[in-house]
Amino acid sequence: MSDVDLWKLSACEASAKIAQGEVSAREVVAANIDRMHARNGAMNAVVNDLSESAMAEAARLDETFAASGPVGPLHGVPVTIKENIDQTGHASPNGVPAFKDLIAPGDSPFVTNLKAAGAVVIGRTNTPEFSFRGTTDNPLHGRTFNPWNDWASAGGSSGGASSAVMSGMGAIAHGNDIGGSLRFPATCTGAATVKPGLGRTPAYNPSQTAERGILAQITSVQGVICREVRDVRLAMQSAIAYSPLDPWQVPMPWEGPAHDGPIKVGFTQETYGFDMDPAVSAALSTARAALTDAGYLVEEIETPDVLEIGREATRTLFGETKALMGPLMREHGSAAFNTYFDHCFDIAPPYEGDALLAAYARRAAFVRSWLTLLADYPLILTPFLLQPTFAHARDYEGREGAEEIMLKGFYSFAMNFMGLPAGNVPANHNDGLPVGVQIIGQRFREDIILDACEAIEDRVGVMAKQLFARN
Repeated sequence: MSDVDLWKLSACEASAKIAQGEVSAREVVAANIDRMHARNGAMNAVVNDLSESAMAEAARLDETFAASGPVGPLHGVPVTIKENIDQTGHASPNGVPAFKDLIAPGDSPFVTNLKAAGAVVIGRTNTPEFSFRGTTDNPLHGRTFNPWNDWASAGGSSGGASSAVMSGMGAIAHGNDIGGSLRFPATCTGAATVKPGLGRTPAYNPSQTAERGILAQITSVQGVICREVRDVRLAMQSAIAYSPLDPWQVPMPWEGPAHDGPIKVGFTQETYGFDMDPAVSAALSTARAALTDAGYLVEEIETPDVLEIGREATRTLFGETKALMGPLMREHGSAAFNTYFDHCFDIAPPYEGDALLAAYARRAAFVRSWLTLLADYPLILTPFLLQPTFAHARDYEGREGAEEIMLKGFYSFAMNFMGLPAGNVPANHNDGLPVGVQIIGQRFREDIILDACEAIEDRVGVMAKQLFARN
């Protein structure tokens, strides 16, 4: 492989070659930076170029390697960090112009964990205003593009992350997910991800001046988006290192106990009366067949009402958001953003007062019903979106456009509400765009979710390889 192709290496390949002394951290990081400079003008995925500090860190890692070997499993692997978590000395504007000078006094623990494993941050990635859309655009940095075509959304709110990693700008992209912000972008761009469950990865911003609402604390999680499933696994094994800064994190090992016999996978394609695009149905059929051929026992099942849980999730989160962030969003959000939220609040009226407290209480029943199901079926294969993807600004096309995401995204929102881990992997192509599926798993079993995702990837292939052949 020539030096100019080093940016194509997966995280696993890059870490192995560096650890074996075949290439240096500087060579791999420089190749990714060159790729970033070549492609980011078209993608607008990276909005804070950290090339200079990245090369200095790569040089330091090479010196350390020469003296004592790799510092960790991600030694020299180039990564990006989403611009809504803290990185020392850099702004965390969250897509809002008013916050462009909010400089972080320290690293978020997720950043700390990646750096401790040897990762090198080459840039910070774009996010929508307040990280609260299913697509990525904002008045501060502008629109992030989908690397497959300009019509499609790159997803949100980690659209900058997904566009960057799928364009070859870093092998691992940090992102986070409060209602689908890892899985929407992965689905839109053909990447792989797992939304960790509650308590799996640490979260905290040293720049924050107040604590988040209780529901935001237990639904929002930090994770990664990668081109390949094995890279998600590699990154997550380092990312879960315990931090006392997050009171919700549980110091659990990455791998759980082995299951006796073949793992049972529940399968549903219930749409609750909405239309499902044939391309999504085909993706689910492909995923089901791949899992069956890989030795899983796949059975069609009925699940607790995901649409009901998804609606409860949005109404509860919107209630908390309206109460705690409403004035801030009204003051600093753009006119288009606030109009969008007016539509969202109309589609899923926020719970307020006693109704909000009652909704918090009802959450336990939903979680209980799903944990009971997962005791019988450790994995569940579901749709993610009911259509392959959506146009870039579809959510801003009036109430109907907002419904396309906020009403029909129940397979996403429900899993955040219950704190369950859920992976996404592409399982089909449709009109030149990838189509993703979702696999839900037991608590703290992101390991077996990714095993199943890899079985599907083995059947379908790594989507980024097609992109790299074009660009």
